[in-house]
Amino acid sequence: MKELKLMKGNEALAEAAIRAGADAYFGYPITPQSEVLEYLALEAEKRTGMVILQAESEVAAINMIYGAAGTGKKVITSSSSPGISLMQEGISYIACAELPCLLVNVVRGGPGLGTIQPSQGDYFQAVKGGGHGDYKLIVLAPSTVQEMVDHVSLGFDLAFKWRNPVMILTDGALGQMMEKVALPPQIPRTNVVYDWATIGKPKTRERNFITSLHLKSEVMEEINNTLQRKYRAIENEEIRFEKINCDDAEFVLVAYGLVARICQKAASLAKEKGIKVGVFRPVTLFPFPTNELKKIAGKVKGFLTVEMNAGQMVEDVRLAVNGKVPVEFHGRMGGIIPSPEEILQMLENKLVGEIV
Repeated sequence: MKELKLMKGNEALAEAAIRAGADAYFGYPITPQSEVLEYLALEAEKRTGMVILQAESEVAAINMIYGAAGTGKKVITSSSSPGISLMQEGISYIACAELPCLLVNVVRGGPGLGTIQPSQGDYFQAVKGGGHGDYKLIVLAPSTVQEMVDHVSLGFDLAFKWRNPVMILTDGALGQMMEKVALPPQIPRTNVVYDWATIGKPKTRERNFITSLHLKSEVMEEINNTLQRKYRAIENEEIRFEKINCDDAEFVLVAYGLVARICQKAASLAKEKGIKVGVFRPVTLFPFPTNELKKIAGKVKGFLTVEMNAGQMVEDVRLAVNGKVPVEFHGRMGGIIPSPEEILQMLENKLVGEIV
């Protein structure tokens, strides 16, 4: 039976990691996600024996994740935008080595040190591969504290299914807000030994070597081809999205995470004015629900993509729509959250007034 609690987003995510049977967390404090580390330090080890370590830096933390993931353990780290930037080299190594792990980015406004207020400015970094080389993360975008909980177990499942790092891309507002959540039951930590893991030199099989260094070009190309085949399979099997009143909509608001919730209110305000507006929310940012947007594009007059950035996901929306109908953009930056009223005004100014 699930347990109901009122919890802050960061703490709920940390609690979910404990209950998911995570083996270790390595990280470094940075606002607005420091509560993840703080909560785990207080709760995790005494309850499950989960290893909690504050590393000396984000660079150290991601390399600890690399090593622990290589043993087949269920490991997680969290940070916020500048800290995630410091982890990019290690994330690229982990992706190339095909190791499962869970990464959490509680995004803050940038660029630079920026602000501790919420943002969606890390979309490109998360979805396009923020480090070097041709790799992809599976990226989940929660819109509620409940989904911050649910995406932990889902993220671990996807990471081990595909042997690929998974990122939960949330933001400072969701990390700090309090909502009622249904917490899953405790899953015990396991001692599963995977055939790809490094566990020394066992008597039953040859020892494994995990690396991302391959000096022969033909070997490196084949590894890249293997990764690309895996990413195509992920695109076929793991797309997740939410459609709200899109079936009879004339216009559709496209948004992810916190902004998608605000767009639902904007759509309600539009309904009061006689404008049929739906909301399309990608839950997986990679894989992106391209084909579903293509289908909707044949039925509506236009899209307005709303983000807390200068325009990032809108590029993927435009690629999906492929010029069938107009795709406009509205964004706020610097930690400012758009209001339902301004979203409706932008919809009317950029689409409704131009087309109707």
